[in-house]
Amino acid sequence: MYLATTGRRTDAPSRPAGTGRRVPGTVVALGAVSLVTDVSSEMVTAVLPLYLVLGLGLSPLQFGFLDGMFNGATALVRLLGGRLADRGGGRHRTVAGAGYLLSALSRLGLLLAGGAAGGIAAALAADRLGKGVRTAPRDALITLSAPPDALGRAFGVHRAMDTTGALLGPLVAFAVLWATADAYDAVFVVSFATGLFGVLVLVLFVPPAPVLPAPVLPAPVPPGPVLPGPAPAVRAESAVRPAPAAGRVPAPRPAGRPRSRALADPVFRRVVTAAALLGAATIGDSFLYLLLQRGLDLAPLLFPLLPLGAAAGYLLLAVPAGRLADRIGRRLPFLCGHGALLAAYLTLLAPPGWPVAVLVLVLLGLFYAATDGVLMALAGPVLPRDGRAGGLAVLQTGQALARLAGAAGFGAAWTWWGPRPALAAAALALAAALVAAWRILPEGEFS
Repeated sequence: MYLATTGRRTDAPSRPAGTGRRVPGTVVALGAVSLVTDVSSEMVTAVLPLYLVLGLGLSPLQFGFLDGMFNGATALVRLLGGRLADRGGGRHRTVAGAGYLLSALSRLGLLLAGGAAGGIAAALAADRLGKGVRTAPRDALITLSAPPDALGRAFGVHRAMDTTGALLGPLVAFAVLWATADAYDAVFVVSFATGLFGVLVLVLFVPPAPVLPAPVLPAPVPPGPVLPGPAPAVRAESAVRPAPAAGRVPAPRPAGRPRSRALADPVFRRVVTAAALLGAATIGDSFLYLLLQRGLDLAPLLFPLLPLGAAAGYLLLAVPAGRLADRIGRRLPFLCGHGALLAAYLTLLAPPGWPVAVLVLVLLGLFYAATDGVLMALAGPVLPRDGRAGGLAVLQTGQALARLAGAAGFGAAWTWWGPRPALAAAALALAAALVAAWRILPEGEFS
């Protein structure tokens, strides 16, 4: 397989001389869109566990099921979004924009739902559907805009900007709640307006994926008698195909030939399998924040501030982790990131206190910095250009479904056994998944 031998696809974009240190403008523009959108979404996410568990009185089992469902039950939508983005010459920006718009409109659903649990669940489902639609086309745009050996840095820059929004979102939610005396409706209104602004940034500043023309082949020569004498001269422009310009991807395969299925690639199957195993042992950030809140006996007003520690660590480490992954390979940082998550689980088993809380949040930020964008950079070069969004959607779907099972399983274990035994079981499961992933993940130039 090419990852094990050459490590580079023949249809991967080549890097023009002198551009290795630059981040493409498309990546920066997508980072700005993600920054604004994350301010909008994290305003809601920051208050959601508190609102559902303490406000509406959901049990940990119910919350675990809803949290996992909203993050994992969008599998078909993810696959559909990836497929639509790959068809018609690349509709990545259009499909991603539809997902961003749906997420923004879901804030109105939260506003109109009032205190009805069913309405809130429907609005949150719409938000997750929007995220499922947009994620694969957006990440595919990044992989199509940067050379394969710089994808870790490109994703690091994008994720750093994305996390800046995640860092600002809880702060904005905290400020709105403080200014309005805990009025959740005000949070939803501000979130909706911010989400619409993110869609506007996408429309104005993110270019569509480039559509390359089909190769111009020489016209067929009709058969005829062979006459003696020198061969006739052939026009150079019709007989010789010009070499592609630097940085240009070769034209996609001609129409009529079937697209390769992502899961038909054994290397890509190994990446999906490892990501799914590790995802099944991931209990979800919301549970970690709830455990910290209970251990510290933190006031409800301060609960939205807990994600700031993890977001700050992610923001500071995303670009260095991406550059390191480009330099030494993406397999080891990805596994070490899950090792940091395992350390966070074990730290939570210690007696509660602020030092424990700070360490857990730092480890959680390190986990995301070393895994989120690095996984996409690991899988991107494996996939062909004309099937990249669909392939990344398959990977994200497998990981999301696994996290659905992990969140629901941890919620059930918490309900039946209590938080500490459930956390110990989750740590054992993650350790076993790490050993399996170490053996499964491929090794090569980009891994």
